Amino acid sequence: MKVGVISDTHGLLRPQALAALEGCERIIHAGDIGSAEILDQLAAIAALHVVRGNNDSGTEWAASVAEHLRFELCGWPVLLVHDIADVPALLEPGVKLVITGHSHKPKIEWREDRLYLNPGSAGRRRFKLPVTLALLEVNAGGIEPRIVQLLD
Repeated sequence: MKVGVISDTHGLLRPQALAALEGCERIIHAGDIGSAEILDQLAAIAALHVVRGNNDSGTEWAASVAEHLRFELCGWPVLLVHDIADVPALLEPGVKLVITGHSHKPKIEWREDRLYLNPGSAGRRRFKLPVTLALLEVNAGGIEPRIVQLLD
């Protein structure tokens, strides 16, 4: 299964991001979405798993968006939360994939048999950080993550 992971769009969904997400069976947004329209555009591509970010809080459209989610991808238990600082309180022993956003810094880190993934920021560039998202190839045998740079 091809899964797109995006975060920190802050109201900007670039054409490059839409092109990179084409063909995904699922899309995961790790918060700081920016507007309901972003979710509508992503939902037109694939089924969504979405959490609210700190910049989404207090907005009417985001009131029904969860602060964290637990779900499975091809049998792999996933924890999705915007800020990695919230992970310790939410992490359960069987979780194999932890997805966060917030820092705008893309990161793929295996800690023993658990993958920590931050797709970086796909919205407006912050400081000199890259503009990125992540793609996952997921099947019963494993998870293959990669970061996709959206701008040079």
